[in-house]
Amino acid sequence: MKFFIVNSGSSSIKYQVIESASETVLAAGLVERIGEAGGRLKNTAFPGTSDELDTVIEQPIPDHRSGMQLVIATLTDKTDGVICNVAEIGAIGHRVVHGGEDFSGSMRITDSVIEALERNIPLAPLHNPANLDGIRVAMEIFPHVPQVAVFDTAFHQTMPPRAYLYAIPYELYETDRVRRYGFHGTSHRFVAGECARLLGKQLAECNLITVHLGNGCSMTAIENGRSVDTSLGMTPLEGLVMGTRSGDLDPALHLFLKQNKGMELEAIDTLLNKESGLKGLCGMNDMRDIHKAAAEGDVRAKLAVEVQTYRTRKYIGAYMAVLGRVDGIVFTAGIGENDPIVRAESLKGLEAFGIRLDPERNWQRSKEARCISAPDSTVRIFVIPTNEELAIAREMAQVLHN
Repeated sequence: MKFFIVNSGSSSIKYQVIESASETVLAAGLVERIGEAGGRLKNTAFPGTSDELDTVIEQPIPDHRSGMQLVIATLTDKTDGVICNVAEIGAIGHRVVHGGEDFSGSMRITDSVIEALERNIPLAPLHNPANLDGIRVAMEIFPHVPQVAVFDTAFHQTMPPRAYLYAIPYELYETDRVRRYGFHGTSHRFVAGECARLLGKQLAECNLITVHLGNGCSMTAIENGRSVDTSLGMTPLEGLVMGTRSGDLDPALHLFLKQNKGMELEAIDTLLNKESGLKGLCGMNDMRDIHKAAAEGDVRAKLAVEVQTYRTRKYIGAYMAVLGRVDGIVFTAGIGENDPIVRAESLKGLEAFGIRLDPERNWQRSKEARCISAPDSTVRIFVIPTNEELAIAREMAQVLHN
C-alpha cells in the first residue's frame, strides 16, 4: 500500500509518498509560497537511488487546493511520476501540531476529530488552521481514502500532572487548558524506538533522554518507554535555547519590556520567537555559520554556543534526576545529528554521572544510527537520525490495522 504523508503549513505543503510494506520513499517534495506571487514546487522522485529525478515547477499557487492538485499532477505525470493514478494511494497521513488533551495517539480522521482540532486552535493559532486546511483539501480530493492524523503532542500525553501543570491558579487549567503539552513528539517517539532496538531491549524496558536539536529544540525524559517530562511547554517557546526562540526566561520580562521599552505584547512575542535564541545572542541562527565565526574569533558566536550547550547540559542533569536510571541519551535532528562540537559541549562535565563520550566516535560522519559513547560509559550515547515521515507512516499502519 502507498501512503501519502502531508505536512501542511500556512503557506507550504511538505509531502512524501511511501511504500508502506518496504518503507521505501517513492517521492518527496515541498510546495512553498502558497498565496504569493511566485509559488514553487520541488519534487524528488525515487530519492537516494540511481533513478532519482528532480522536478521544479514555478508558478502562482493561489491556495492549498491548487497546491495539492499540482502535487498530484506531478506524482502521476506519465514521464516523471511515481504512481499511475491517485487510486494507488491507499491512505493519507497528516502531521498535526496540537491535539491538546483530546488525543493520546494517532487517530483516523472523522468529523469529531476535525471538531476537536478546531477547538484546539487557540492552543496553536498558527499551526492548527494550516493543518486543517491540508486535511480538508485532501478529504475533498480523496473522499474515499482513509486519512489519519498524527499529533506532535500525543506522545507527551503520558506526562503526570506534576510535570505538566504550571504553578498558577488551577482554574486556568480547568477553564483554558493552560499546561505543558510538549512538541516534537513524533520525533522523540521514533528515535526512542530506534534506540531501544540498538540496546536490544523493548521500548517499555528503557529509560532514555532524547535530545532533539535543530532550529527548534526540545528534550524528553522517557521512563519505561513513556514520556514523563519534556522541555517545550504550552507553546514551542519554553525550554532549550533554539535558533530564534529564547527558551526559558523570567516571565516578568514581558512587563519589564512593556514598562521600560514601551513594547506591546505582539512585539514581545515576535522578539522572543523570531529574534532571540542563537540569533539574538550573536546575530546568526545557523550553527555552521556560528562555528565558523567563533573559530575566527567572534566572541559573541562563541558565547552563543556556550549558552546553548550549557542549557542543554542542565536539562540532561535534571532529567537524570527525574529518571534515576538512564539507559541511553539520544541526539537527533539537524544539529544533534551533525554537530560533534555541540554534542561534546552538551555532555561536558557529566563523567561523574557515568556519561563518557568517545571523542573519535563523536567526530565520525555517518547518516546511520550509531553509538558514540566510550566503552566504559555506563550511560550509552547515540546519534540517531530522525525520520518523522516514516514515523507517521508507521503510526498510520498501526491505526489502519486496528
